[in-house]
Amino acid sequence: MTISVIIPTLNESSTIARTLTRTVALGFEEIIVSDGGSTDPTIPMVRACCDRVPSTRLITAQKGRARQLNEGAKASRGDILLFLHADTELPPDAKAVIESALTDRKIVGGRFDVRFDRASRWGDMISWFMNRRSRLSGIATGDQAIFVRRQVFEQMGGFSDIPLMEDIEFSRRLKRLGPTAPLTEVVTTSFRRWEQNGPLRTILLMWTLRFLYWLGVNPHRLNCFYRAVR
Repeated sequence: MTISVIIPTLNESSTIARTLTRTVALGFEEIIVSDGGSTDPTIPMVRACCDRVPSTRLITAQKGRARQLNEGAKASRGDILLFLHADTELPPDAKAVIESALTDRKIVGGRFDVRFDRASRWGDMISWFMNRRSRLSGIATGDQAIFVRRQVFEQMGGFSDIPLMEDIEFSRRLKRLGPTAPLTEVVTTSFRRWEQNGPLRTILLMWTLRFLYWLGVNPHRLNCFYRAVR
């Protein structure tokens, strides 16, 4: 099995160079950065990595995480697609544990457990609940580095073109097609979003958005609410 790592970016100059350096070192067959129109130094940083590492490529896509992920998948060649946020670090054995999980042909995809890059009571509590909720529900978020067989991804039609909740909507559809692997290996992601608006305020906002989504509120309406609150 070959694995393509797909990283969506939009003004990620504070994290993308480090993420690419660490991801390249893990030996994946292909890394694709799908940029949605960055105006900061993200693009030259990615191009510098592409010049050094032939397995790394930069593509451009319409702004929007779902669109960028779909374009990255379309441009990739791997048997397995691994979707990685630009501020998230994979564990050293990520390639091996994905391959091991998918030796079982019934497994259609999976995700990692998550922790934050800065130790704190808030961070530990949030990551514990994220991992526990995901394990019980079978639903993953993009922070958890979702991976999927290409054949299954194409069968699903990729990510739905919605501005929010594309990861949750995708994983809901994914688990209907077969069992997914909730890996216990841990990815490390940035705590910056939670720090920016305050952990408690961010938790309440996320819970509110997800509750409204489960009630059937259109993600486009939720996005307007999300922008207004932020």
